[in-house]
Amino acid sequence: MQTFTIKPFDMPAGAAALREQVRAVIREHVTDGDIVRRANCWQVNDPEFSRVLGKAGLIGMTWPKQYGGHERSALERYIVLEELLSAGAPVGAHWIADRQTAPLLLRYGTEAQRQRWVPGIAAGEIYGCIGLSEPNAGSDLASVRSSARRDGDDWVLNGQKIWTTNAHIAHIMIGLFRSEEGSERNAGLSQFLIPLDTPGITIRPIINLTGEHDFNEVFFDDVRLPADGLVGTEGQGWSQATAELSLERSGPERYLSSHVLVTELIRHAGGSQDAAVLALIGKLASEVWTLRQMSLAVAGRMAAGEDPALEATIVKDLGNSLEQAIPSLIQAVVELDLSSGDALALLTAQLLQVSPSFSLRGGTREILRGIVARGLGLR
Repeated sequence: MQTFTIKPFDMPAGAAALREQVRAVIREHVTDGDIVRRANCWQVNDPEFSRVLGKAGLIGMTWPKQYGGHERSALERYIVLEELLSAGAPVGAHWIADRQTAPLLLRYGTEAQRQRWVPGIAAGEIYGCIGLSEPNAGSDLASVRSSARRDGDDWVLNGQKIWTTNAHIAHIMIGLFRSEEGSERNAGLSQFLIPLDTPGITIRPIINLTGEHDFNEVFFDDVRLPADGLVGTEGQGWSQATAELSLERSGPERYLSSHVLVTELIRHAGGSQDAAVLALIGKLASEVWTLRQMSLAVAGRMAAGEDPALEATIVKDLGNSLEQAIPSLIQAVVELDLSSGDALALLTAQLLQVSPSFSLRGGTREILRGIVARGLGLR
């Protein structure tokens, strides 16, 4: 039976100086007075700020210098993400490309793919999206039906992806397609690097409850890619795609999406003697700290070359549960007029509406708990 393992590790030398560097960038460049944009900030796009981070060396931190990276440690990158998210900085434009697209290309891509795309991602100028979910293959990803067939030296793609975050601003997609006709489940799948200005691609918006445009539908109608559009090994798309999920599931974004609301609650409480408010602050602080230690443990193991997939899944499930609960917990103990201009009320109202989606992105709660149960030998 596998269990959640937390191995001791030391934060890198210079951690305090790195935190101050990030905070200085935030003080200088994050001047938007709209506090609502600070909530769930890794889905808030600001291309100019992404370029600022690229120039500061805060994107692509762990990548080789030959591709525009900075060859720093995974824990240094974690420090940067933690500072950006806790401050509510608008990091959405480059987030997926930094977290998943470039690491996948560095691991599985060709030299030409790396040279073409990774330096621009490190500069904060090229953005990516992930083409996984389909109308009948969301949580059950192995049901993917979108197809890729060979035609001479080319690949021809047909099908549809849905809930594709940032497809409307992305330059490229890493898409999972069924490349072996007649294959089923996780066999016969391949990944493709798809420039989104390729003819035959249609992107349609999905507008959420708050009127925001994060998600999209993406349609592929006889989209033709050259042979080098394939990423990695033909037929190995399932193992490549699932290897990315530890990156997606274990980061600080999995428990910090509602963090600015917690800090605003503390500011709002001030010298309050309200026992219920003080108890809630204590509860939230202890849970966030625990999740931080768990998430750091996963980052430490990944930095050591391990693949803590089970631990990453647990962090995502527990983190999503907490960040979804935060706005409702605050609403229950603080008298708020959600239609007022008060900062605490504005953030609470925003997160009450968008937080239900937190447990969908990166795998639904039901699927994640099945993965945990198998990992623990319970099924």
